[in-house]
Amino acid sequence: MQRFSLPDLEKIIDARAASGGEASYTRKLLDKGSEHCAKKFGEEAVEAVIAALGDDRDHLIAESADVLFHLLVLWKSRGVRLEEVEAALEKRTGMSGLEEKAARKRD
Repeated sequence: MQRFSLPDLEKIIDARAASGGEASYTRKLLDKGSEHCAKKFGEEAVEAVIAALGDDRDHLIAESADVLFHLLVLWKSRGVRLEEVEAALEKRTGMSGLEEKAARKRD
């Protein structure tokens, strides 16, 4: 059985973004613009942090799923593709996290 992946989610978001009408939550978010998408992502991130501070693993998993969904919707609103973020992550794997952070400060 094939596992559900972030590329799968990105494809679903793309399809729903292309659809019209009131039935798509994704379309409604995108229609409200990038600022709204960013705020919604921020709300979900805070909810994930609160869940992480609690002792409910299932709640953290559910909130993490919300964070990933809203992050990909935010990327869609700004024209960012998952493959671009993956490429940025891949470039960072050749150095330690501390080296990578130091390099960003110089840029």
